[in-house]
Amino acid sequence: MGEILVGTCSWTDRALVGSGWYPPGRRDAEGRLRHYAEQFPVVEVDASYYALPSERNSLLWAERTPDGFVFDVKAFSLLTGHPTREAVMPGGLPPDPRDPAVLDEVWARFVAAIEPLRRAGRLGSVLFQFPPWFRPGQRAEAFLGECAERTRGWPVAVEFRHPAWWEPGRAEATCALLARYGMAAVAVDMTQTLPSSVPPATPVTSPRLAVVRFHGRSTAWGTGSKEDRFRYAYGEDELAEWLPRVRRLAERAEQVHVLFNNCCGDAAVCAAETMTRLLDGDLPTAAPTLPRARSAPSSPPSPGPPPTPARSSSSSTSREGAG
Repeated sequence: MGEILVGTCSWTDRALVGSGWYPPGRRDAEGRLRHYAEQFPVVEVDASYYALPSERNSLLWAERTPDGFVFDVKAFSLLTGHPTREAVMPGGLPPDPRDPAVLDEVWARFVAAIEPLRRAGRLGSVLFQFPPWFRPGQRAEAFLGECAERTRGWPVAVEFRHPAWWEPGRAEATCALLARYGMAAVAVDMTQTLPSSVPPATPVTSPRLAVVRFHGRSTAWGTGSKEDRFRYAYGEDELAEWLPRVRRLAERAEQVHVLFNNCCGDAAVCAAETMTRLLDGDLPTAAPTLPRARSAPSSPPSPGPPPTPARSSSSSTSREGAG
């Protein structure tokens, strides 16, 4: 049985900081991360999507967390084909993913920035969340192949936002594609009432890792503001629906990361705390020594050697401070 790690997507989200979840005396950058790591064994770095992370922050994160705590780092927007603001590009580079020189430089900076986490055994995965217009096809498969080449040896998780990837008749090919590159499929929980809704498929495509991300079930997912999209408080019955699915994932993967992205106020941490309690109570009585879902692992899945950023041979289309 693999280990189940429960956490949230960000620990410095402004709404969480303002909710009062962090106790007095633990509200500075260092205190927040240390407090969070005392409650949960995994967190997603969401801000690395909006701007390239820094090596200094990675060093601080590793220093401020205990052995076994892991960070899932979200890939920078330019690396997943999302629009990227010129203001966050390094060294005055244009936000042009079709320029091989730009891609090489951004990849090199991204790899260098998260290397301290990998070196310290704190890198849980690199999360590639692809946009809704990233649909199945030859171009998408070629893009995935390039991502795999540049991250060879590192734990990688992939979330598709286009529902066609997991439609009946296509899901098997999607699983085979991710398995070919050793990438973990990300299962999602979201409202199922929209044309863009991604079904809650739970395949295992990597023996090292499986990931579940809970986005909330707001019907404003495709149209509302950030607060509208993620304003959702999970009920215990809704989380309980996922217990057998999560446990089945843990039967096939070394680690399962269960991450709550309903980051509005303290909704995500409350859901993570509830899920942890439910998973603890769901442990089979025949195996009382099984690790608690909340406990940090003795060691994360082996991340392998650092990747060497590959030079581009062709063009491609395509929330965190120090605490």
